[in-house]
Amino acid sequence: MIRLQQVSLRRGAKVVLDTVDLTLHPGEKAALVGRNGVGKSSLFALLLGQLHEDAGTVEIPPHWLIAQVAQDMPESELSATDFVMEGDSRLMAARAALSQAQSEEDGEAMAHAHMRLQDAGEHDARARAEALILGLGFAVSELNQPVHQFSGGWRMRLQLARALMCPSDLLLLDEPTNHLDLDALVWLESWLQRYPGTLLVISHDRDFLDATTQVTLHVANGRLQRYSGNYTQFERLRAEQLNQQQLALVRQEQRIAHLQSFIDRFKAKATKARQAQSRVKALERMARVAPLTTQHEFGFAFAAPDAMPNPMLQMREVSIGYAAPDQPPKVIGAHMSCSVLPGQRIGVLGANGQGKSTLIKTLAGTLPVLSGQVLWGKGLRMGYFAQQELDILRPDESALQHITRWAREGETQGWLSGQSTREQDLRNVLGQFLFTGDMVHQPVGQFSGGEKARLVLCLMVWQRPNLLLLDEPTNHLDLDTREALALALNTFEGSVLVVSHDRALLREVCDEFWWVHDGRLQTFDGDLEDYQRRLLELARQRRQALSQSTPATPTLQVSAKVQRQQQAQARQALLSQVRPLRKELVTIEAQLESLAQVRQSLETLLSTPGTSAQEITQGSQKHKALLDETAALESRWLEISELLQALDPS
Repeated sequence: MIRLQQVSLRRGAKVVLDTVDLTLHPGEKAALVGRNGVGKSSLFALLLGQLHEDAGTVEIPPHWLIAQVAQDMPESELSATDFVMEGDSRLMAARAALSQAQSEEDGEAMAHAHMRLQDAGEHDARARAEALILGLGFAVSELNQPVHQFSGGWRMRLQLARALMCPSDLLLLDEPTNHLDLDALVWLESWLQRYPGTLLVISHDRDFLDATTQVTLHVANGRLQRYSGNYTQFERLRAEQLNQQQLALVRQEQRIAHLQSFIDRFKAKATKARQAQSRVKALERMARVAPLTTQHEFGFAFAAPDAMPNPMLQMREVSIGYAAPDQPPKVIGAHMSCSVLPGQRIGVLGANGQGKSTLIKTLAGTLPVLSGQVLWGKGLRMGYFAQQELDILRPDESALQHITRWAREGETQGWLSGQSTREQDLRNVLGQFLFTGDMVHQPVGQFSGGEKARLVLCLMVWQRPNLLLLDEPTNHLDLDTREALALALNTFEGSVLVVSHDRALLREVCDEFWWVHDGRLQTFDGDLEDYQRRLLELARQRRQALSQSTPATPTLQVSAKVQRQQQAQARQALLSQVRPLRKELVTIEAQLESLAQVRQSLETLLSTPGTSAQEITQGSQKHKALLDETAALESRWLEISELLQALDPS
């Protein structure tokens, strides 16, 4: 197990951890949460041995193998598959041992090395690596493509696959979802649910944490507190804890005031001096309840639009993609026809590379239309959030220079509608987004990802748009800022078109969905749960297609009579295999339905106001057990379904 005892950690003058204790048992999956900058990544570095505690002890079993996602951008000449296979450190060590034994012509060492290779899974290593790569969204044709030919985001996916390839005892994931689309995110959740080791993950994706973790570690003000349950259960428990702490603080302040009042009234009277002195000592001995630490709550709102054109925009038989001089255009999507109406709130779904960002850029006017026509409504004012903030921001300019430049452009182009352009008023606008003091003069290139995202949001709000085009707006935002964005979008009176892998944001904001798939744009009839089921079904079909494309072993020709006998025997054997599997499938479906009803009743209890802390703790433990049992049954259901499909495709 992992054990921290009275651990303190400083980074310069800042106290990151202050005499904290923690125990993580083998196989537990924990979320590490807290505001940006509180020290979550520093705790990872402490566990990896990259930082050392200033006090206390950190205990990790010495034989444990720790895996993490490397943050450097690989420039390897290796193929994607070979690069990911190298993440299996035990396999690589066994291969190195065999190579050395062969060079030394040591027969005994070669025998031991072959045994190590077998134990390390040499026979299926390539298949395991390919499954990881395909699960994270790569195409079959890219399995043997050199790593250096991929873009930065896809290389980081390969780094993630390389970490998952390692047969680790402890897996550390720091924002693993940043470079993933929703399709790959659903696959990763499924993989992590089956991961047998200990998992510690930092993420700002609420749904991802709920799906993959059963323990939550909260870091704040140098303290590290463990909660049983996923992130949603943690929020409920912490809210109750803070409420109880506030009540205790109020009661103690009333008691202190009462004691102090007696002391002030009677300390000068001889007859009451002894009683007053005893109350002074009582005050000194009293264990004070710590006051709640107030943190700045970030929030913002979009102003009501001045006009609402109808329709906002239209696409007519549009082809999207990229055009380069003296080269044929690269078409990503074609024959796209749609319209955005006032008040619509649309989420755009689809795998990476299908054209979601290209679609948003085309609608924003930053990419030219390859063919067809985009019509923008009269009076349309778009607010555009680019996935790469520097598509909008200039790294050498400050936040104040950005908003000042936009103000001048607004005055020149005539879209400025009453906003003041005085420097102090522009500073006030920036201050609402936490850009204060000298920070307004700091070059944007020195900002963190979250600060850049907040600046883009600030500029969008200041423009008073009536249509928002948002391309992965939550990538660098912490949970509090994501919630502020969701609240602002829900109160926005204009139209919203958003691409995001944050399902909580999509679920809270969007009323309908578009699906970009196979070069086409279509409306998706269903919710996010329907879409996830569709993704799992498509993944199953891809696996089936791959297995069917494997060349069959040639068979010897036999007589027609023998063939009929063999076919009859095969049918009988097939029935003997299929019948018990189908029976088990029916049993599992009944069990899943029963578990779902119990889980729903338990979730209702946990969300009911007034539920005691003991009931919440016990309910959370039962809920975890139900989730584990459900995951195991669903895994078995998929296994049987695929087996039945392979045995009897009809």
